[in-house]
Amino acid sequence: MFETLYSRFDRISRIDARVPATRLNRLAAGWMLGVLLAAAPLAGRAQDLASFEKRTTVEVLPNGLTLIVCNRPEAPVFSYFTMVDAGSADDPQGASGLAHMFEHMAFKGTKEIGTTNYPAEKVALAKVEVAYTAYDAEFRKRVGQDAKKLTDLKKVFDDAVAAAEEFVVPNAFPQIAEQNGAEGLNASTAEDSTQYFWSMPSNRLELWAYMESTRIGEPVEREFYKERDVVQEERRMRIDSAPIGRLVEQLLATAYVAHPYGRSGVGWESEISQVSATEADAFHKKYYVPANIVIAVVGDVSAATTMPVLEKYFSKIPAGPKPEAMTTIEPAQMAEKSVVIKEATQPFYLEGYHRPDYRDPDDAVYDAITDIFSNGRTARLYRSLVRDQRIAAQAQGFSGFPGDKYPGLFAFYAVPLPGHTADEVETAIHKELDRLKTEDVSDDELQKFRTRSKVDRLRGLDDNAGLAQEMAEYQTRFGDWRAMFREQAKDDAVTKADIRRVANKIFVASNRTTGRIEFTAPAADPAAKQTGAAQ
Repeated sequence: MFETLYSRFDRISRIDARVPATRLNRLAAGWMLGVLLAAAPLAGRAQDLASFEKRTTVEVLPNGLTLIVCNRPEAPVFSYFTMVDAGSADDPQGASGLAHMFEHMAFKGTKEIGTTNYPAEKVALAKVEVAYTAYDAEFRKRVGQDAKKLTDLKKVFDDAVAAAEEFVVPNAFPQIAEQNGAEGLNASTAEDSTQYFWSMPSNRLELWAYMESTRIGEPVEREFYKERDVVQEERRMRIDSAPIGRLVEQLLATAYVAHPYGRSGVGWESEISQVSATEADAFHKKYYVPANIVIAVVGDVSAATTMPVLEKYFSKIPAGPKPEAMTTIEPAQMAEKSVVIKEATQPFYLEGYHRPDYRDPDDAVYDAITDIFSNGRTARLYRSLVRDQRIAAQAQGFSGFPGDKYPGLFAFYAVPLPGHTADEVETAIHKELDRLKTEDVSDDELQKFRTRSKVDRLRGLDDNAGLAQEMAEYQTRFGDWRAMFREQAKDDAVTKADIRRVANKIFVASNRTTGRIEFTAPAADPAAKQTGAAQ
């Protein structure tokens, strides 16, 4: 559920994360032949900007919420994508993981769904917050904490939670959606945004509009502390108990000294354990305002009949000021940094170089480098480290790590094969980077990048869910969904000289942070030694 940079390493660390399809944060597409074959069915459908402009309507409601409706009446279904322009990078200081909590709370229901008696539940939830505030105040005391008082306050809090639980109808929200044909019901949290999405029969549009608008505009922090425990367990599984998860977290904390990209996206354990529903409510009031939200609806929906329905429900959400832009800018890195984890586990190597955000004129150049280094078995890292030298099981590079709304990292990773080390794959990666700085890429490599990027976009446009996502993301990031059609021209304009210039500017030691897991045999058990000696 939690979508962060960890999704890049899903096959290795077994982290469940959803990878977005947009070029703003995409993975390599795969074999050239496979991509071209997959694109073949698209030939019969108009996929150009003029065609989409005829079928797409954008409206900004008086409260500031942006709606996009794209008519594609090929089947009686629609997909939607709600993008909130706030993610884990926006977590308040001391409350890391708060944005992620909303992903968990998204399906807990509303004032009318998920409760047997909301007026009574509201009173009960208020008592929970009063009890938690008292308990938390005593818990945080560094001097003079009263153990008995703390125990008593914890019991009052637990009792209040149990009383509020009496009004809960578990899973009511997702059950209503699924009983009415919803598919792919999900949400995800990234460093830069939070997303909500599913697909549904078009004759259930009004039901969806009611459900989505009420959970955005009238949230209920129902079972908040129960979900907080779930998030803590998620952290234990995906980071504390996962060497790669710990390495990623530590590398980012090392690479960043000022920007919140250096904080744990899922949240630091000590902060997750203390965050409150009151803090969550304040976060919602600041970031879940209509001016900070874009919703795209794609499928069997015409603007003439759909917009009035959306206006009816989403206009009711109270307006609020768009959150102020982040002012923190990560200072230039002046020296190479490193993180080393030693334990009895699979060796792993990861490194990152600071790069500008997605608005940078060279953004397409970074995409070209990603493609040339990592797109399938013909990519440079695979050919060199996996096929030819046989020192790695996997090797890739990618941009937008951990996000791209703000200046992020261009990262490379490799998984050494048995008998090989992180040092070996590091040397091999740096050799390929040096080659990129001193030699032009081939005409074939550059043309493959342009072709694959074009096919990727066509494939994204062909799917209702993918198109809804891209429209919402481009509208949010560029202020115009049409920007996604201008991206191809940027890719086509990338030159060999651009790639060498960017490589020489970014891939330098002083701009590099490395992380590695080195295998270290576990220490012998003293008790076992004594037993062996006795025998």
